[in-house]
Amino acid sequence: MSFRIRGQNATSGMGVADHSKDAFLELKRKKAYRYVIFKIDEKKKEVVVEKTGNPAESYEDFTASMPENDCRYAVYDFDFVTSENCQKSKIFFIAWLVLSHPVF
Repeated sequence: MSFRIRGQNATSGMGVADHSKDAFLELKRKKAYRYVIFKIDEKKKEVVVEKTGNPAESYEDFTASMPENDCRYAVYDFDFVTSENCQKSKIFFIAWLVLSHPVF
């Protein structure tokens, strides 16, 4: 997974806080977190870390940490065992959306 962000995006004017990049890299390289939840700070016009989950937390802990009435972005480090009994890990990017009405 690549997470290349260089300052502000020229078209949106939205930047990414250094601690947001650092948190992702700590999840990816050091397995310091199970997940990182990001939000947009409208005043600063940048993506910031709202919450991190320790490595022992579950997917249920992650979803319980997400807001019911607001959107967020997150990365989640999913551990699993293959059919060959090998321990693996995949990092997922999640866009958490709140819909005001059902989409059919």
